[in-house]
Amino acid sequence: MSLIVALDVPTSSEIPKIVESLPEEIDFYKVGLEIFTAEGPKALEYLQKKNKKIFLDLKLHDIPRTVAHAVTSAAKHNVGLLTVHACGGRAMLEAAAEAAAKFGDKAPKLLAITTLTSLDQSDLTDLGIQRSVAEHTAAMGKLAIDCGIDGLVCSALEVGAFRETLGPEPILVTPGIRPSGGSVGDQKRVATPTSAIQDGSSYLVVGRPIVKAENPFEAATQILEEIKNAK
Repeated sequence: MSLIVALDVPTSSEIPKIVESLPEEIDFYKVGLEIFTAEGPKALEYLQKKNKKIFLDLKLHDIPRTVAHAVTSAAKHNVGLLTVHACGGRAMLEAAAEAAAKFGDKAPKLLAITTLTSLDQSDLTDLGIQRSVAEHTAAMGKLAIDCGIDGLVCSALEVGAFRETLGPEPILVTPGIRPSGGSVGDQKRVATPTSAIQDGSSYLVVGRPIVKAENPFEAATQILEEIKNAK
């Protein structure tokens, strides 16, 4: 299964209805910063009860010791994937990897955020970053993998290059996925399921095109079929 459904909702009370409206074969769900900040581990309880895999997308970015402790806390909730920011630097990334490794086979796979999909070249310029989006993303990705991080969250526009340079091992998770003809919302760098899978994505993260669809089951099924046909 290569699809992760993003549960970008304000309260955990909305999660059961969403999960129950989707095909049973979908077993991976993303819980993000909004709901986890509001409710903490309670936001994970329903998914844990249903034996669903959890992608905890907190984008950790702090001093190395704090991030290491946060990784340890997250690992105790048996989450499958956990995000950190590559721009936190080498010491932070290594501390995160070391903290996760202590859990052995039960450790969450750590994913580094390279460049947010809401950012484009003008945004990097505003931040004082002179290199191109592609160059910046490549540098952040290589740094993270060199520090022991398991994979990357990256735009589909960078997946092909990462897969070519990093090889088959790193997990590449791609947000900003929109079915052909769908609205891009606030994402500036998007792709279809077919193009992302063919370029080497390990997992596709889809939220609004499924959760906010008039018929979520039908929307999810369409994306699942597109993923299967792309492989």
